[in-house]
Amino acid sequence: MKKQILSALTLTALLAAAAPAAWAQNVAIVNGKAVPLSRVEVLTQQMARSGRQVTPEMQGQIKDEVIAREIFMQEAQARGLDATEDFKNQMDLARQAILIRELFTDYQKKNPVSDAEVKAEYDKFVAANAGKEYSAHHILVETEDQAKAIIAQLKKGGKFEAIAKKSSKDPGSGANGGALDWASPSNYVKEFSDALVALSKGKITETPVKTQFGYHIIRLDDVREAQLPKFEEVKPQIAQQLQQQRMVKFQEDLRSKAKVE
Repeated sequence: MKKQILSALTLTALLAAAAPAAWAQNVAIVNGKAVPLSRVEVLTQQMARSGRQVTPEMQGQIKDEVIAREIFMQEAQARGLDATEDFKNQMDLARQAILIRELFTDYQKKNPVSDAEVKAEYDKFVAANAGKEYSAHHILVETEDQAKAIIAQLKKGGKFEAIAKKSSKDPGSGANGGALDWASPSNYVKEFSDALVALSKGKITETPVKTQFGYHIIRLDDVREAQLPKFEEVKPQIAQQLQQQRMVKFQEDLRSKAKVE
């Protein structure tokens, strides 16, 4: 009898010791059902992934959210909503989206863009954009006769900016008196570029410059060496762009390899 009492006491002690461990794995027990602590951890990770900073004060809110979801989910299941066709279809779509996201995340982790690749892309950019930059004004009109009339007006002392505001059909620069940002000649169509680089500083084209957009009168304001950003300034953007290009190629490769009937 004494041995049986000791055995019972031992069992009770073991169960009591095990209870805190079981509770440690759960955030709560809702209507007799355990809510695992892992749900809090997953929701915290999701918030962190979205860029939100998870402070210690927010942990209590996350716990409350997980418990509330369990309460609402149990009620939905009690009403049989998890057995409807619409719910099953939505769950299938959600499963696809999550699995695809994991595929892309896994690919990015295993195929990171190296610093050497980023630097090589930057060097290509520098090679393509190095040289001279030009600051200019222009007036764009529809006909050659209009352009010739404006050139004649300018030779008589007409104000370039005022005429551009009144007559230029370029919506981007016209309202600003025809002002163009500093740019490499390669940014423009060939006819415009050739006429621009042929000008001396402060001079205006003697004849209208015809392009696919119409007829231009160009004034060259200044020339300088190209002002390119430093490598460290654009490194994150270049890395992101290369990663996006790599992801697009990965998706295209999967599509090309798939047998679709």
